[in-house]
Amino acid sequence: MKLFGLKNCDTCRKALKTLTEAEFLDVRADGVPRDLLEKAYDQFGSKLVNNRSTTWRELSEEQRARPGLDLLMEHPTLMKRPLIVVDDTLYLGWDKANQAALTPA
Repeated sequence: MKLFGLKNCDTCRKALKTLTEAEFLDVRADGVPRDLLEKAYDQFGSKLVNNRSTTWRELSEEQRARPGLDLLMEHPTLMKRPLIVVDDTLYLGWDKANQAALTPA
């Protein structure tokens, strides 16, 4: 299990506290492999882009109009977090449904 996020993200910290076996990868330091970003974008679409983030607010209107996948490759901190990879299954965010799916009963 791999968890892509930011080390200072509260939601990522909550997920890591529960998913103790997860390997944490900081998107700012480590980035996200392009093939994984493509797969996640295919699955989640525009929900993968966090348009409430500080990074998003710093972008110009012209930059925001670019394709989401291009923005994510250039600014990995724009990705909604956490992105959790378990084998070939992707989970986005740490909502109740993902918590139930990923934590033992």
